Amino acid sequence: MNLRYLVPLYDPSVSEWSWEARLLRWLTLFWLVIGLLVLFSASYPSAYAELGDGTYYFKRQILWAMVGLVGFNIIVHTPLRLCLSIARWGLLALLGLLLAILIPGLGTTVNGATRWIAIGIVPIQPSELIKPFLILQGAIVFGRWNRLTFRERAIWLGVMVLVLTSILFQPNLSTTAMCGMMLWLMAMAAGLPYRLLGGTALSGLLLAILSLSIKEYQRRRVMSFLNPWATPDRDGYQLVQSLIAIGSGGFWGTGFGMSQQKLSYLPIQDSDFIFAVYAEEFGFLGSFLLLLFLLVYGTLALRVALKTPNVVYQLVAVGVMVALVGQSLINIGVATGVLPTTGLPLPLFSYGGSSTIASLAAAGLLVRVARESNAASVVSLSQQRQKRRRPASKH
Repeated sequence: MNLRYLVPLYDPSVSEWSWEARLLRWLTLFWLVIGLLVLFSASYPSAYAELGDGTYYFKRQILWAMVGLVGFNIIVHTPLRLCLSIARWGLLALLGLLLAILIPGLGTTVNGATRWIAIGIVPIQPSELIKPFLILQGAIVFGRWNRLTFRERAIWLGVMVLVLTSILFQPNLSTTAMCGMMLWLMAMAAGLPYRLLGGTALSGLLLAILSLSIKEYQRRRVMSFLNPWATPDRDGYQLVQSLIAIGSGGFWGTGFGMSQQKLSYLPIQDSDFIFAVYAEEFGFLGSFLLLLFLLVYGTLALRVALKTPNVVYQLVAVGVMVALVGQSLINIGVATGVLPTTGLPLPLFSYGGSSTIASLAAAGLLVRVARESNAASVVSLSQQRQKRRRPASKH
């Protein structure tokens, strides 16, 4: 690995990539920059009120973004077969951390949920960091399904179920559902038998119903989603304030930094409901452009998946598309009242180091798939210029 690839944003080899890989790289960087600007606006009032430094969360997010970009650079220059070969070890290591969180005293509890664990002085969220490894290992299992023995299938399906169960027990129903949906769609794309897919979907639904029956706060979230205006000062408060923010934006928006709902009205405005701040400041037009951006990104990811002949690589691209675009649409659906309130962040927008690093790692995998699926037909721009300048040979 060339050490210059450890410098974020610097990559002299981009001209040698396929146009899909280059475009995906620039779209990812654009997504990150816009997300940082929106986070700066959304987090400034709360950071100033709580910590006396309005840029506190923004500066920390910049640091995590730089770490994530280093990982992104490394991944796009690492053969995908190598990434796949280490996927199982990363998955098992993070599964160990997920199980460690459930041990009383080891995990960090915030707002009633224990989702973080400290590695030294750095708090990490294993349920976010495990997503790229789930994508890679899921692609291996589902892409090679017919070549695996029954024992191998059972072992890896058991590991995946254990991952989902440990996330559910944090409790974190939304991330459990997101990871389960991601794996299910990858399995469907791989052509697994419908009876297995149907049975898995039914099991997931029953598990969600069981969780709702046990966790009272989850039931209250669903009820408040159905009619948030019935309890605007209690269970429906988050959604009501989000809808007010979105409605206040009108067509053109109030302007960057001019959101009023983020001033102690809208809760969790720098994470779960950051889209509401974005919609208020950039209006319907900005929201439409964001959805259009996600449509372009998702379409390009599907094109990459369809273009590569390797089934495992196809599933990696599908998994990344669901993890980034699918999760973004779910977050937006929650903020607009289309879906029940969940705790899923908006990728590359919401505050959080683990989410940012995992999202950039996933994007790096997608770029890598695009690079390898076109490797045989790509000629660098510099090589093309040299060919034009090369004099014809004399016979």
